[in-house]
Amino acid sequence: MATTTVVPVNVGDTLPLDEVTVTAIKQSADLRTEATALTVIGRQEAERNQVLSVKAAADLVPNLFIPDYGSRMTSTVYVRGIGTRIDQPAVGLTIDNVPVMTKENYDFDLMDISRMEMMRGPQNTLYGRNTLGGLMNVYTLSPLNYQGTRAVVEGANHSAWRVGASHYALLKENLGLSLSAQYNTTRGEFTNQFNGRRCDWERMFSARAKLEWRNQDGWYVSNVASVSTSRQGGYPYEWVETGQIAYNDTCFYRRTSVIDGLTVRKSLDHFIVSSITSYQYLDDNMTLDQDFTVHDYFTLTQARREHAVTQDFIVRSHENTTGYNWLAGASGFFRRHKMDAPVTFYDYGISQFIEKHVNDALPDYPIEWDTRSFVLGSHFTSPSFGAALYHESTYHWGQWTLQAGLRLDYEHARLNYHSETHTGYSILVGSTGELFAHEAIDIDDRGKLNKDFLELLPNVSLTWHPWVGKNHTIYLSVSRGSKAGGFNTQMFSDVLQQRLMKMMGIGMQYDVDKMVGYKPEKAWNYELGGHFECWGRRVQSDLGVFFMDCRDRQLTVFPPGTTTGRMMTNAGKTHSWGAEFAMSVNPTELTHINLSYGFTHATFKDYNDGKVDHSGKRVPYAPMHTLFAEVDQSFKIGDDWNKLLTLAANVRGTGDIYWDEANTLKQPFYALLGASITWKQTHYSLQLWGRNLTDTKYKTFYFVSIQHPFLQRGHGRQLGATLRLNF
Repeated sequence: MATTTVVPVNVGDTLPLDEVTVTAIKQSADLRTEATALTVIGRQEAERNQVLSVKAAADLVPNLFIPDYGSRMTSTVYVRGIGTRIDQPAVGLTIDNVPVMTKENYDFDLMDISRMEMMRGPQNTLYGRNTLGGLMNVYTLSPLNYQGTRAVVEGANHSAWRVGASHYALLKENLGLSLSAQYNTTRGEFTNQFNGRRCDWERMFSARAKLEWRNQDGWYVSNVASVSTSRQGGYPYEWVETGQIAYNDTCFYRRTSVIDGLTVRKSLDHFIVSSITSYQYLDDNMTLDQDFTVHDYFTLTQARREHAVTQDFIVRSHENTTGYNWLAGASGFFRRHKMDAPVTFYDYGISQFIEKHVNDALPDYPIEWDTRSFVLGSHFTSPSFGAALYHESTYHWGQWTLQAGLRLDYEHARLNYHSETHTGYSILVGSTGELFAHEAIDIDDRGKLNKDFLELLPNVSLTWHPWVGKNHTIYLSVSRGSKAGGFNTQMFSDVLQQRLMKMMGIGMQYDVDKMVGYKPEKAWNYELGGHFECWGRRVQSDLGVFFMDCRDRQLTVFPPGTTTGRMMTNAGKTHSWGAEFAMSVNPTELTHINLSYGFTHATFKDYNDGKVDHSGKRVPYAPMHTLFAEVDQSFKIGDDWNKLLTLAANVRGTGDIYWDEANTLKQPFYALLGASITWKQTHYSLQLWGRNLTDTKYKTFYFVSIQHPFLQRGHGRQLGATLRLNF
């Protein structure tokens, strides 16, 4: 088992090395010696900033942006100008080495996070699909290194409560077990003016069990099983025209998730063999008043059940600081999901989108729909699988390290679809209103779509350690990354709707294969950076500049003629360049200063949507600046190091964010002020905290539905208290 190095912060952050020991399956024991842009967040730093999830950690990482909007399903991740709102993620996520397959599972809270690693830039060579923008590794406390009982009770405004407990025990000398559970609830912050109810309420429960075993013969085995449920309203979207959140139909998101991951590692004389196996289950349902107005237009339901299995075999040499090291692996996955995604049209939608269009075109023979609601049904089965071989070689000589790797990645995606609607309408004589004819509409389309993707994903880096005995690293790296292609299931309701309209003499005919399929997104990343330390490691800094040349950029757009759907398209080329800086300063054991800043300039180099050439425009949803600054000062009470009073303040900044490809709308840069005061003793701590103390107004999301623009407001002032117990 490899031991990671703890970044010292203050006395509360400096933990024994064995407490954050992790199984470093593919990476070096000390990432700061690698040619990788990274941010590491320790347990105390996570607790001080109320970090329970990767979304909450994003503010602490330069050039990483995970906007809080919609629901826990909308876990969109942007990094260095890369990211998309739907379908495949641009950044990978592993929890205790187990990869999370779908981004709908990214947003959940975890008890007892011991360490978070945020690596930016393509990580595809070792970690595979959907790590084009980077990788987020999360590790939880190990029962082999920590024993005891922990509990937390937290309350905040908007009737937000969190309670949780965990227990860590040694069953035998080398066998440990941990059990944890927590429950979150909130009344919500935003009110639906149509019915006077809070729309972003939530209830969430999660539980985890971790069993770990290791012995002196080099064996390490870990099995982590988790289950989580989330029930929430969500989607507090404000119509720009009225400045209000007001819609008449129900919006909610429900999710049940189960993940079980088994890690086995054996250290032999000349190399280490590892296996990571997982089973993942997701059952979720998103139901939306998709027009988000007080009128009865239409609703969308997207109900899905997914099963996935992943397997990764890794063989690597023992890590040497001189000479040659190597790593080789083979991985594969299989996933299968079934989805029902009906769109239900109601009276006002039928009147405005169908009857009005036809009657304006043919006033002498107006139509009248048979019923005041009907369903555009869409049913999908989507099995997919992938396999990969990869290798990475590292050679150390003197102050230099050369590293090169290559991954051959194959993926097959299939979509079996069934679209149907059964309805009808009457044609009347305009002058008399008498029945002229009746037309029945019975559409029942079935089909299969297949796509195969084959990618070569290389990386090469050169690292220089300029001073012997000093932990300084300067690196130059080039890597190629990709994000998987797939199918736009949300488009099928539009395909069906346009076919229905075409039967009536209006609308357009879509090419199903062209409209619902999209290709992988690919990018070359060129990076120059360094990790530096001085003053006895009291000062640690990271600096880097990068350039990303992205091809077949995946972009979420509204297709021509659409009223209900959105689609992923490959939008030509984009370029992203920028810089990142982070510094941690610890003048004393009781003082901590942290600063991080990221700048990204992401523009379209070649993108014409058929109407407008957007070349030279900024890529939407990707912030230009990200900023985090924090100062905390602890005070000993008497001579007892176990009694500390800590005062902390921080500021988080983001912007500018453009909302559309034409760059006509944007969220200017905004800054949120936070602070906390913590009283800590041996067995408990009490923290009083606040976020966005100045109640700054800002927006986190923008979109258009049926030509109506909508925004989501950011969270206002939040005040809370957290009690932690530790026995």
